[in-house]
Amino acid sequence: MKPNLGTFVTALLASAFTAAGWAQGLGRAHFETSCTPQAQEKFDRGLAMVHSFFYPDSVQAFTEAAAADPQCAIAYWGIAISHRPNPLILPLSAAVLKNGLEAVEQGKAIGAKTERERDWLAAMELYYRDYDKIDQTERGLAYEKAMETLTQKYPDDPEAAIFYALALNETALHSDKTYAKQLKAGAILETIAAKLPDHPGVLHYLIHTYDYPPLAQRGLDAADRYAEVAPAAQHAQHMPSHTYSMLGLWTQSVASNTKSRAVAQGQAAKLWPGATHPGEPHHLDFMEYALLQMGQEGPAKQLRDDSNAIKKLGFEYFPSYTALAAVPARFALERQAWKEAAALEPRGSQFPQAEAITYFARAAGSARSGDLAGADREVNKLKELRAALEKANQSYWAEQVEVQILAASAWIAHAKGEEKEALKFMRAAADVEDNSEKHIAMENRLYPMRELLGDLLLEQQQAASALTEYETSLQSTPNRLRGLYGAAKAAEAASEPEKATAYFGKLAELTKDADTDRMEIREARAHSMQR
Repeated sequence: MKPNLGTFVTALLASAFTAAGWAQGLGRAHFETSCTPQAQEKFDRGLAMVHSFFYPDSVQAFTEAAAADPQCAIAYWGIAISHRPNPLILPLSAAVLKNGLEAVEQGKAIGAKTERERDWLAAMELYYRDYDKIDQTERGLAYEKAMETLTQKYPDDPEAAIFYALALNETALHSDKTYAKQLKAGAILETIAAKLPDHPGVLHYLIHTYDYPPLAQRGLDAADRYAEVAPAAQHAQHMPSHTYSMLGLWTQSVASNTKSRAVAQGQAAKLWPGATHPGEPHHLDFMEYALLQMGQEGPAKQLRDDSNAIKKLGFEYFPSYTALAAVPARFALERQAWKEAAALEPRGSQFPQAEAITYFARAAGSARSGDLAGADREVNKLKELRAALEKANQSYWAEQVEVQILAASAWIAHAKGEEKEALKFMRAAADVEDNSEKHIAMENRLYPMRELLGDLLLEQQQAASALTEYETSLQSTPNRLRGLYGAAKAAEAASEPEKATAYFGKLAELTKDADTDRMEIREARAHSMQR
């Protein structure tokens, strides 16, 4: 009979986790190997690193384990899994896949000393084997199944269950609103967390598992602990802000990314002198987004300038480019600086989905500043980028660009006085976006489409309908400056003064330390003074 989830988790907790497994500043992780004590120590350090996606340092740590014991075949499993900078950001390049497969083959050639180690290498091989013939989805599912089998065969091995939970997250579909795989992973990880509270992978993967608005509150405890457990890992300092940002905890998000940026800069100075850590743009994007919600435009502008000044990355990394495009776009869009948005310069990259961010901002800025010919040009460019993504079988990102096309088309139609068409396009954009999930490479979506639908309805003098859309948007993107302002204005226009007062009050509290005198903040403060 096939063991169920409860069976193997119960067995796991009944097992003894006797080795210390501590790696300085990285948390506690241990994988019992047949290697020499010296190699074991280096292996555990690499293990703790890989659980925090500490690339490329984890590759080096496992390489040192292999050097310490030339017969330590399982060290090549560590090298192989470490070649994935972030397994949740796909597709991986052919070079990465080639390196991973070669590491597995090297481990097999040496020959693992135990059946368990051979099983781990075999599972990893499924992830990489025939990468040039079998697509990522099929290989990922085969790997997930292999990790499930490992948890059943070795129920007293917490690492098997932890990596199985990660594999579930790797194969979860963005379109699955039941979050079935995430909830299964969460059940595994929460059970292990009671036994291994300082395990970096458990805390890290819990944050990813609940990295969705309806689940975000569940990840808060892990978010609060992870950075403390692994202070030496820049990703561990950053990851809590995924949860903080979804919950509208802007001060905590800024603090989290300030720390992660500092750690990343230290790592870059050692590994890539003269270049920027590929994770730093992502940190800047989170910080800027949070600061703009609090009306702190001075430091947000500095981050925008810092981002624009980045010329060279330590290595090519897709999320770096989405962030580098998002930072200047957010700075214009969140401030409703439409001419500034229209004038944004495309940065240029090999990633169409990153380029689309800039062209959407240009399209929206052009439409809302009266340059309809310019807006049409930008929409046509978005259509070219969507076609490129479709050709590359990037269906998720093609759909996200379609959302941008619909939203830009809505504001073009609105500017032309075609209000029915405008509403049709904008509602479609909001619905399509709501039916998909954000991607880890664009953790904070550029602008909530349902909030934009509220903006359009309010301009069309449909205040009650606008209020409904703002309130719906605020459920999934809480504590947004423009969301709260829109809800307050819509409530005021819909003759709901109590709601208007409540939303203006929340906005005044949110922006109490603002450094700008923008309209939304002035109105919120004026209402607060009248209470």
